[in-house]
Amino acid sequence: MHEIKCPRCGEVFTVDESGYAAIVGQVRDEEFHRELKQREARLAVEKENALKLARAEADRAREQATAQLQQEIERLKAHLEAKETDKQLAVQQALEAKKDELTERDRKIAALQAKLDAGALNQKLAVQQALEAKKEELNERDREIAALNYKLKEAASESLQQQQTLRDNFAIQLRAKDETIEFYKDLKARLSTKMVGETLEQHCETEFNRLRATAFPAAYFEKDNDARTGSKGDYIFRESSADGVEFISIMFEMKNETDTTSTKKKNEDFFRELDKDRQEKNCEYAILVSLLEPDSELYNGGIVDVSYRYPKMYVIRPQFFIPIITLLRDAALRSVEYRRQLAEVKNQNIDISRFEEEMNDFKERFGCNYDLASRKFQQAIEEIDKTIDHLQKTKDALLSSENNLRLANNKAQELSVKRLTRGNPTMTAKFAELAAAREQEQKEK
Repeated sequence: MHEIKCPRCGEVFTVDESGYAAIVGQVRDEEFHRELKQREARLAVEKENALKLARAEADRAREQATAQLQQEIERLKAHLEAKETDKQLAVQQALEAKKDELTERDRKIAALQAKLDAGALNQKLAVQQALEAKKEELNERDREIAALNYKLKEAASESLQQQQTLRDNFAIQLRAKDETIEFYKDLKARLSTKMVGETLEQHCETEFNRLRATAFPAAYFEKDNDARTGSKGDYIFRESSADGVEFISIMFEMKNETDTTSTKKKNEDFFRELDKDRQEKNCEYAILVSLLEPDSELYNGGIVDVSYRYPKMYVIRPQFFIPIITLLRDAALRSVEYRRQLAEVKNQNIDISRFEEEMNDFKERFGCNYDLASRKFQQAIEEIDKTIDHLQKTKDALLSSENNLRLANNKAQELSVKRLTRGNPTMTAKFAELAAAREQEQKEK
């Protein structure tokens, strides 16, 4: 019997073993539910923060890329229009200066102007094609970002479904545990009768096989027949997940009152050998199912944790054989599920990192393409400047030729007979005779 004091009224009352076990089970259930809710809340907050961060990064990167591209388009258009205006002004001035003197050189200038216009048109078309290519690449990046956002939403939805499935599984396991506790409430009272005519090992094996098909369909529970190391336990329990990963293993040792010797009469006398068997058979837990020390209040109180002597070791009475397996198995299953959830969160972080890497790669390649287009555009501008300089030199040559023709025309206009015969007596005489002959003809007429 146990005494329990009410924390509110201070009244002290006693309960039997079954009632005390039920109260302990309720307290553990409440702690389990509280811890489960806290971990679910933390996981939900972490996932929501990761999703918000990924969406914000994607939106900011798309807005920056669009703004940079638009600014570059406007700058290129303005620069091209300015160059086009300067070129047309220069050509117009040259044509107006020579419009009254249509010569072969003017036609050559017109041909050069046509070539220049064709080159400028080709350059403009090339720039337009480059800009359209950049727009198409940016649209492709927008589609990739939208696809990644969709994947993030799907991952969040799957995570919510997994959490709901986890809650349902926990509820089913809790119901099964409650049913098991109810089934074993009166086991202690009937234990002495039940153990008549059978050994403790047979009793435990029978109890396990009764629930094997429903509670432990994929578990391994067999006698330990491997004595190669010099000793062996009684039974080994192992269970693995669906993907083949072992998540729990227990070494059992059963000790009845008839198993005592002159040197081993207490439970603790068997701890060292049990721990040795656990390590040699690579088991995680060691459990001593014992009927020794029947008057001990410590061992009669329920599940006794002796891990302060040997790691992960427990001492139980036979009525707690199935409950201890269920408790350890549920704890191991929860740890497996948490590890899987942690792996999913890590995978989501990897996806986000990959998204950032792809976005940075896009920025680098966009920058390289922009630099290449800028250099090509600058080369085209330099070629236009060279063509303008060449036309200017041609214009200067034409102006110089016109000046020489004007000087020659002036000299031709200043030419006269008087100048030609000056200093030439022969030509003077000839022109004098010609003049005299003309005068004679006129007189005769």
